[in-house]
Amino acid sequence: MTEDPLSDRRRSHEDDYFRKRDRELVEKIRKAAADDETRRDLSAKTGLSDPAMLAELQALGFTPETVLLLPLVPIVETAWAEGGVSAAERALIVDLARSRGVQAGGAADRQLTGWLDQRPTADVFTRATRLIDAMLGSGEHAGFSADDLIKYCEAIAAASGGVFGLGRVSADERATLARIAGALKSRTKI
Repeated sequence: MTEDPLSDRRRSHEDDYFRKRDRELVEKIRKAAADDETRRDLSAKTGLSDPAMLAELQALGFTPETVLLLPLVPIVETAWAEGGVSAAERALIVDLARSRGVQAGGAADRQLTGWLDQRPTADVFTRATRLIDAMLGSGEHAGFSADDLIKYCEAIAAASGGVFGLGRVSADERATLARIAGALKSRTKI
């Protein structure tokens, strides 16, 4: 019996196709396992357990290495309220980040530097503040309260404004502070 060269070629193409599909499926399973592990790490570090919130954290670019920056987002927003981050505001934010465990040169530090160099979108600020509120509500936040965040925001607003201490907080900064406080209203003491 003679062999059909076209049949051998067809079989070879089929084998290649199925090997490629197998590799794609294995990669898809690996990625799903890595995503699950990332969500577990994010959950452990934030106290959030809702899959939608964890997915939103990931969509905002937070990783287990950078999620400790989440509480700093309203503070960064306050620094950007007047259109730019002053040297005094930057120094205060970096000092606060270091006190919260952000290591110089690490992933979180690079992310923070990016936020201080280029303003995140309003959507990032809004979504992050909503996640912070949920994190505070979980009761497992890492050593901060809504009142602490508001105080840090107020310190940033006062860091570089005014002449001789007068008018230190601009109208834009006051509006930003009021919006952040309103978003965290249920968590702040009156």
